[in-house]
Amino acid sequence: MRHINVPRNSNADPESSEAIKPSRRRFLQSAAAAAAVTAAPLAHAQQPAATSAPPPPTPTTAAPLMPVKLTINGHAYEMQLEARTTLLDALREYASLTGTKKGCDRGQCGACTVIANGRRINSCLTLAVMHEGESIVTVEGLANAQTLSLSPIQKAFIDHDAFQCGFCTPGQLCSATALIDEFRAGDASAATADVRYRPPQLSDDEIRERMSGNICRCGAYPNIVAAVKTVAINKA
Repeated sequence: MRHINVPRNSNADPESSEAIKPSRRRFLQSAAAAAAVTAAPLAHAQQPAATSAPPPPTPTTAAPLMPVKLTINGHAYEMQLEARTTLLDALREYASLTGTKKGCDRGQCGACTVIANGRRINSCLTLAVMHEGESIVTVEGLANAQTLSLSPIQKAFIDHDAFQCGFCTPGQLCSATALIDEFRAGDASAATADVRYRPPQLSDDEIRERMSGNICRCGAYPNIVAAVKTVAINKA
């Protein structure tokens, strides 16, 4: 058999021939580069538009304080209070007289009743600055501090068992104290038959009407009426 020798091209470069063959690594690199170039505009479009940073919040400043002078249970107090501070909070939080109770905090239960310049008020409904220079009596000031003896109304509440849980009792005592003074001064009520004349004595209906602003959730009303009536008769 005759063999035919095919002459080789002596000018052919083995490296260039190898370069013509497809390379898996090169293909993957090219595909990854193409994907990155294609996704770049989309990613740029999905980025939220740059917005200016919001201004820093303005620091809140505390409300200015006001000097308030009160005479509470015969002692002078000078407190630095915000104008919005109620008399109830001034007594409890600043004067540390916690006998006055915070019940409903809206003037419905009477637990916060105190006596301001001889008149009973709901201390949760009035601001402390409105009573500048006034004389305030709380339940702590009803007893005689010199003799360490209870007031007549306090003794009557004990004798007639006119309280149970005791939460409303400070307001009841202050209200009853002022009630008797108001009656002796000739103040009429909705239960007074003839407002031109003071009744000879406080009836049960008069006491209930005059104490109607003080709620006792324990229901000790009959005993409260009896205690007030006893003191009113003795003072008549």
